[in-house]
Amino acid sequence: MIYPIVMYGDAVLRKRATDIEKGTDLTQLIADMFETMDEANGIGLAAPQIGKSIRLFVVDGTGLQDEPTLKDFKKAFVNPQITDEYGNEWPFEEGCLSIPNIREEVLRKETVRIKYFDENWNAFDEEFSGMKARIIQHEYDHIEGKLFVDYLSPLKKRMLKSKLTNISKGDVDTEYRIAAPLKK
Repeated sequence: MIYPIVMYGDAVLRKRATDIEKGTDLTQLIADMFETMDEANGIGLAAPQIGKSIRLFVVDGTGLQDEPTLKDFKKAFVNPQITDEYGNEWPFEEGCLSIPNIREEVLRKETVRIKYFDENWNAFDEEFSGMKARIIQHEYDHIEGKLFVDYLSPLKKRMLKSKLTNISKGDVDTEYRIAAPLKK
């Protein structure tokens, strides 16, 4: 099932998501999230972006031909917890399915250590670097109620205000279904 993507301005994107009860069957939800993400041509999708305030996100960088380090990077992160971020901060222009048609440079640490469960409730404690770390940090922010625009300067945010308001109203062109909080 393909879910509509929740747009900027919806309260679910600003709440810290709740843990999922261990042992919960997430098979269908995770499959739906991958399908929704693929339909929207995304490389990551967090549960709040489909209106579910739970600590779950999926990533799939396998389609990025110019990033060979991502060729096997497709997984689900259940109840993740970032335990460390380190290394130099590096800039990269990020975008978000919940904030379509806006891309801005964001600084993030180059390496992340994260504890999480997979869809079968197997526990992991792993380190990821480079683009893998960036994708994880971006999606992790979603389950913490944070968006990439929160990293921008006050001036940059003011410059984007009308575009963000239009996104909240659903006045935005996308190739995927959306759920806009202020749409009439």
